[in-house]
Amino acid sequence: MSSGTFSLDGETFDVENNIWVIGDDEECIVIDAPHSVDDIIAVVGTRKVKAIVCTHAHDDHVRVAPDLSEAVNAPILLHPNDKPLWNLTHPDRRWSSDLVDGQDIGVAGTRLLVLHTPGHAPGAVCLYAPDLDCVFTGDTLFDGGPGATGRSHSDLTTLESSIRAKLFVLPDDTTVHTGHGNSTTIGKERAQMAAEQVARLGSSAHPTSRRNT
Repeated sequence: MSSGTFSLDGETFDVENNIWVIGDDEECIVIDAPHSVDDIIAVVGTRKVKAIVCTHAHDDHVRVAPDLSEAVNAPILLHPNDKPLWNLTHPDRRWSSDLVDGQDIGVAGTRLLVLHTPGHAPGAVCLYAPDLDCVFTGDTLFDGGPGATGRSHSDLTTLESSIRAKLFVLPDDTTVHTGHGNSTTIGKERAQMAAEQVARLGSSAHPTSRRNT
């Protein structure tokens, strides 16, 4: 875990980001590059970093990406739809390669499938590791529901559609490793989101729509 701040739309918040590293004793992939290069390298150790894969370009997920890239000699991968957000933090430096929906990323014999899940950010992606029965969701899906919307470049309807189309088709017991906070499972979050949808529909019912017979 690494502590720092998140800033957007003129506001700044204290946050703690999870650090996820996938690999074996020889090589690995780093998911996101939050607040401290030293915190990330402490997890990586002496392993070869094949890539730094960014789930999205909010500053608390990419702030040290260029410095980490230079420190471990690894490319930065980001979905191109997040260029406006990336440019807020790194206007003079581009990422190395574009991520695309359906792309396979291999590391240490493990396959990571890129799932484009816009909504929290236009270029947000999740990384599904079927061999490990888990998915790394960044800020798309948390223990408790979808990520935040209401800020620049975000949209709740788009986010919920992405979650249903790309994440809720995964097995129930798939572990969800999030960008912040506790892990959860696809089954738990699918059930909770369905219950909340029913509650919303119930609360929107007009009381005069019922008739006595």
